[in-house]
Amino acid sequence: MVNEEKNEMVVTPWEVKGKVDYERLIKEFGTQPLTDELLEKLTKYTGELHPQLRRKLFFSHRDLDTVLNLYDKGLKFVLYTGRGPSGPVHIGHLVPWIFTKHLQEKFKTRLYFQMTDDEKFVVEDELKLEETTKYAYENALDLIALGFEPEDTFIIFDVQDIHLLYDIALEVAKRITYSTAKATFGFQDSTNIGWIFWPAIQAVPCFIHAKLTGENVPALIPAAIDQDPYWRVTRDVAQKLGYYKPAQIHCRFLPGLGIGGKMSASEPETSIFTTDSPESVKRKIWNAFTGGKGTATEQRKTGAEPNICTIFQYYYYLFEESDKKLTEKERRCRNGEILCGECKMDLAERVNRFLAEHQKKREKARKIVEKFHIKH
Repeated sequence: MVNEEKNEMVVTPWEVKGKVDYERLIKEFGTQPLTDELLEKLTKYTGELHPQLRRKLFFSHRDLDTVLNLYDKGLKFVLYTGRGPSGPVHIGHLVPWIFTKHLQEKFKTRLYFQMTDDEKFVVEDELKLEETTKYAYENALDLIALGFEPEDTFIIFDVQDIHLLYDIALEVAKRITYSTAKATFGFQDSTNIGWIFWPAIQAVPCFIHAKLTGENVPALIPAAIDQDPYWRVTRDVAQKLGYYKPAQIHCRFLPGLGIGGKMSASEPETSIFTTDSPESVKRKIWNAFTGGKGTATEQRKTGAEPNICTIFQYYYYLFEESDKKLTEKERRCRNGEILCGECKMDLAERVNRFLAEHQKKREKARKIVEKFHIKH
């Protein structure tokens, strides 16, 4: 979805900018909001709601209810998500991966994780194929560092594993017209043909479980909503190929540390990467945009605005698990009882503790990454 007006929201699989209106996206993308009833049904299997669900970070879906109804009848599902490896992983990328791991553990199911090194090569003019392939390997280390296990997690490296993907991709491609692809993705006469074909490859992990195991089960895709157009065209052809329509559960974008917009690797000073040094993290957080006032005296008198503060969003998304403590932090902020500098120092410490542990696990992952490859 693209709006041509200046400073308006833009949300496509390749670009997100402007202030994102999630209610509007639900209407324009034609998805369904996550209702309390559906969350209650999910809780029956998970025991309690994950913090990302409690805080509405996942807000929209397609056929989550259908997948759970089938699960009630004894039909399991697999998980599928992925990463476009055009650079290092930042904190925002981890948000849906952490939730995916939660679903995998609660439902005891497989995850197919697609590293789309081919897509980033055909879409990004400045990237070479060897660069996207290298990024795919490095990004896989971040996934493994979160605690995924090779017994039930299968990382698909598109270029390396194309022999596993190509036959299904052809079946998908044959059933999607150029007219549909153009209307869905906004392709132009100048769009290279690799880019035009590529949505067929992204469809494959929705169906690959049946090829590998003989089990025809639905796939549930936890991902940011900007990727939804891929699944819309995939859903159109799924039943023609004898598969279940893939279901989705959509998350919001972690904001960057600047004014407006999601965290983006193209703006490194407003993004925190998993490989950042402690000094870099402190600098970026200290320079972040907040909802504070011009002076400490004014802020203590009138309070700040956590709803527009990027620091508070970091607590909300990932770095304060206790809802009670988060509510108290918000209250103290609005009442001027704490200043932005205090929150920045505290958040920098939390992020650096998290990254110190993550970076250790990331290095250990180099020894086992091969175990996550699909053997076929």
